[in-house]
Amino acid sequence: MTDVTLVLGGARSGKSAYAEQIVEELGGGLYIATAEASDDEMRDRITLHQARRGEHWDTVETPVDLVDALLAADLAHRPVLVDCLTIWLSNLMHHEIEHEAAFVALTEMLGEIAVPVVIVSNELGLGVVPENALARRFRDAHGVMNQMVAAAASRVVFVAAGLPQILKDAAK
Repeated sequence: MTDVTLVLGGARSGKSAYAEQIVEELGGGLYIATAEASDDEMRDRITLHQARRGEHWDTVETPVDLVDALLAADLAHRPVLVDCLTIWLSNLMHHEIEHEAAFVALTEMLGEIAVPVVIVSNELGLGVVPENALARRFRDAHGVMNQMVAAAASRVVFVAAGLPQILKDAAK
């Protein structure tokens, strides 16, 4: 099984910092960022993430072409951090890209990649049922995506209040 870790958690749970720590312990690597700086608030979030991780990371910004970015990282033989699948799914839906096929392509790539990969995703299924159809469709697609990636991952960690809880560890 490939070395793929899925890190789940709520907003501001500490999941990104935890994921960064895993890759830093491997000697650093490539940071694949899926967010686009579409407004001031998102620019501030991106700046916060960049400041926390420092300059020793190489960053690739890819809002939708995640599989291609992973392939390039694999060819470069570098550990990878993907942050985050929630934003990636939002981008896919915004650009009207078939997300179910993208999930399949991603999980197939994760089964073949030779470098360690750490993937961050939000856990959205613990809250209330959204009141509108688009939000419910997003939440449902997100749940399917997380399940597919969790099945492909060798480790799954849930982070709450900065505390990691191991949900799956295929090495044990």
